[in-house]
Amino acid sequence: MNELARRIDAALPQTQCTRCGYPDCAAYAEAVASSDAAINRCPPGGAEGVVRLSAITGRPAQALDPDCGVEGPLTVAVIDESWCIGCTLCIKACPTDAIVGTHKRMHTVIEPYCTGCELCIPVCPVDCISLEVVSDERTGWDAWSPRQAELARSRYESRKLRQVREQREHEERLEAKARMKLADLASHSLHTDPATLDRKRAVIEAALARARARKAEDAGG
Repeated sequence: MNELARRIDAALPQTQCTRCGYPDCAAYAEAVASSDAAINRCPPGGAEGVVRLSAITGRPAQALDPDCGVEGPLTVAVIDESWCIGCTLCIKACPTDAIVGTHKRMHTVIEPYCTGCELCIPVCPVDCISLEVVSDERTGWDAWSPRQAELARSRYESRKLRQVREQREHEERLEAKARMKLADLASHSLHTDPATLDRKRAVIEAALARARARKAEDAGG
């Protein structure tokens, strides 16, 4: 991310709501910096957010793009725990890990970590999530503080690191399992035909080779 994109990103509320049409605030900042996106696509930032981006980019301020949504108050998600079925879909959707719970167990929202992004609502199969206004009549940046934005950014970055770590650990477990099977293929297979075992061995060796290639690519990238 170049310096202009960093300045733009710092002026965004970091809700990670994707209403701008980009996967996160950083991606939108980079698109604005490269003139691929307009400066009026962030409803959580509201009119004040457009003014901030205008000052940074030198582009004229304009009304929020209605296709992205409207400026509104700060909200937090609330889960009706009597209806929650513990599906974990909202946990997977939350960009700041603000929802806690386990499979088939009640979930709950940690209010200070919730950005009101609304991403948990459409994935809930039983519609047990609602939004509660917590900023009274204040909207946009009047309802949101730099401290809250920095906390949201920090939690989002931590979540991304956790996901990378979990994916790596998952791949390592699969690789270890494949190596174990390869070391004694006959005892890990219902087949006894040597030709069939050779084909299975070739498949496992090819999978391990792909795993090594991915590791080398990740290390080089």
